[in-house]
Amino acid sequence: MNTTRYYHTASILKNGLVLISGRPFDDSLDISTELYDPSTGVWTNTGKMCSQRAHHKASVLTDGKVLVTGGLQGFDQLASAELYDPSTGSWINTGNMITARWQHTASTLANGTALIAGGQNVEHLVTSELYNSSIGLWTKTGNMTIARHRHTASVLTNGKVLVAGGLDDKILSSAELYDPSTGLWTKTDSMNDARMWHTASVLANGTVLVTGGKHPIGTLSSAELYDPSTESWIITGSMHDARIFHTASVLTNGKVLVVGGTNGHSLSSAELYDPSTGLWTKTISLNTERQSHTASVLTNGKVLVVGGFDGLSEFNSAELYDPSIEVCKDASSKNTT
Repeated sequence: MNTTRYYHTASILKNGLVLISGRPFDDSLDISTELYDPSTGVWTNTGKMCSQRAHHKASVLTDGKVLVTGGLQGFDQLASAELYDPSTGSWINTGNMITARWQHTASTLANGTALIAGGQNVEHLVTSELYNSSIGLWTKTGNMTIARHRHTASVLTNGKVLVAGGLDDKILSSAELYDPSTGLWTKTDSMNDARMWHTASVLANGTVLVTGGKHPIGTLSSAELYDPSTESWIITGSMHDARIFHTASVLTNGKVLVVGGTNGHSLSSAELYDPSTGLWTKTISLNTERQSHTASVLTNGKVLVVGGFDGLSEFNSAELYDPSIEVCKDASSKNTT
């Protein structure tokens, strides 16, 4: 990439390009964003954001635009939101959220609206709100059953949204479901382990795989599955490495690739989960130990891992993982402005 980044977002556009936005606040006031083209392996700068932000969320809307919400600008929590238009390569401000927040979740629903849930402001947030892209405005929707941030949100095949874990006054095992048809949240079965900073991935069979995270007694290697048909969790195979600040990507072959993170020191290790066996196998490690990076499954099936840091240095490097041969190659050498 042209810029070092962590606590950023990566969005796969409808044209197959990957949009990278955001980075922690510094004196440079850098609001640059960039695009990766899988067909050429080239990075190019695109339009500048309206505000510098990190710990934000980015949602690809049904019209192909990207909605960026909230986050931190230095120590300031943001309510602002902005839209990226791939057809023009430009950003514009859109309506502010009702509540400033960071470490929230953002989910694009089947009806085209974006659901923002939880997060942190001066307190942990129980509120959620909806963005209507046709008018650019936000409306309140039902409150969650408990305030939480550092949680995950997964859009299920039935259209509901599963929120799991996170932090309130303690690390949470609880989970709840949002029903877009009613705008209400209901409790569902709790996870077996309380966790925050975990990942959640919707598998091809509709179940949700949760991996790793922070537990009251330490970093977790455990994983579990949520079955929407029974609204229950079951334990599945544990990862080889405990980790937080990692990524989990559902590959085109149905397996899940987990890479990087930290468990006291930054990790380069990677592993694959096979839903047919419930087991994990080690795969080729990243070339660089990294946490708080992003990972995107490209239209060609490869996985683009971008940025992050190792606890000391932040990175502008990127790597490509090829599941067909289990090889990781550098993807950061070609840059244009």
